[in-house]
Amino acid sequence: MMGNWGYYGDGYMMHNAGFGLLGSAISLVFWIVIIFAIVWAVKAIASGGGFRHDMHLPQEDSAMKILKERYAKGEIGKEEFEAKKKDLVAK
Repeated sequence: MMGNWGYYGDGYMMHNAGFGLLGSAISLVFWIVIIFAIVWAVKAIASGGGFRHDMHLPQEDSAMKILKERYAKGEIGKEEFEAKKKDLVAK
């Protein structure tokens, strides 16, 4: 009868919208993702102003970098540095 609608257990109150444990799990995952995104954004901004702007710049060749380091340390002279540099650039 229609007089029973106000009592518990009649199914019309939509407690937890019928999703139960699955709804709780989805909600938990949603908030974890939101918190992770906020933490990531704060860390990115704090560590250098956001995204890396030099990502698309060409990286220096490792051989040239080693050559410059050897010259800076005094392991090779200017003539040898220039000759090796010319060889590397020609490749």
